Amino acid sequence: MHVTDTMLQLLEATERRRDERRQFIRTAGAAAIAAGGLSLLAACDSNDKGSVSPAPTPAPTPTPTPTTFADADVLNFALNLEYLEAQFYSFAVTGVSIPIELLSGTGTPGAPTGGRQVTFSDPVVAQYAREIAADEVAHVRFLRSVLGTAAVAQPALDISAAGPFTAAARAAGVVGPTGTFDPYANDESFLLGAYIFEDVGVSAYKGASPLIVNKTYLEAAAGILAAEAYHAGLIRTVLYAKGIATPALRTNADKISDARDSLDGATDLDQGITGDATTSNIVPTDADGIAFSRSAGQVLNIAYLNKSAVVGGGFFPIGVNGAIRTSAASG
Repeated sequence: MHVTDTMLQLLEATERRRDERRQFIRTAGAAAIAAGGLSLLAACDSNDKGSVSPAPTPAPTPTPTPTTFADADVLNFALNLEYLEAQFYSFAVTGVSIPIELLSGTGTPGAPTGGRQVTFSDPVVAQYAREIAADEVAHVRFLRSVLGTAAVAQPALDISAAGPFTAAARAAGVVGPTGTFDPYANDESFLLGAYIFEDVGVSAYKGASPLIVNKTYLEAAAGILAAEAYHAGLIRTVLYAKGIATPALRTNADKISDARDSLDGATDLDQGITGDATTSNIVPTDADGIAFSRSAGQVLNIAYLNKSAVVGGGFFPIGVNGAIRTSAASG
């Protein structure tokens, strides 16, 4: 299908989802965003994880030291993450950026570097990718509508194969120290690239949503969290299913999980897709079946590919826009 036709389909899907949210926007309108809280956690020592245990059970998330931010700061932090996901999926599906009218705002605007269309061989993976791309564009549009003039601009993004994707793959051992990982090369590489983002987004919303004061915005954030969880579960499921025929694919997914865990602090949070010899691990939960949380600082450790307290790097070369922009000192 021609790129323009595909993008039109995505935008049509986005508009359908946008219509479903208009009632919320009428309610929220121009209301002032109430003061809220977001906890930033300074994690302790880094720890490189080994293989995924047969019955992974992460330790409880440590009680964070509170630092107060407004609800708008929390939503803008989420918007930065949505820019990253929307651009990755948009390029993978259509070969082009998300619409230009969704890029402006406060802070330092930037453009995406790298990214290209994937030539999908599996039509099911292609259809899943189109659906997720439409959802991510809708999330960007929705958060910008809620935030109004307070919305941050898209920051500079590096989604190139030779950039942070390769750096992350080398650190995880998915490729060798001089190897290159290209998430746009084929279906399996695309799924591994998407896997880097999806679990992080779910844990970010889980960590932030309970700390939003305004109940209307909390409901909106919870709705996006649910959508992101569906996406993450889908990516994990397809990777596991394809990994039955190609065990190295499951192994690489588990290595990515271990690499994320080595960045976000001493607590064993992340889990791969492999359980024991006879079970999968599609939903990363604790012993009570509850998904784990990450603080904003821990999320930025992974996004910046850095264990230190920094304000940029990795997928965000000069950092995210907004008040919440420093990663946690985890190593």
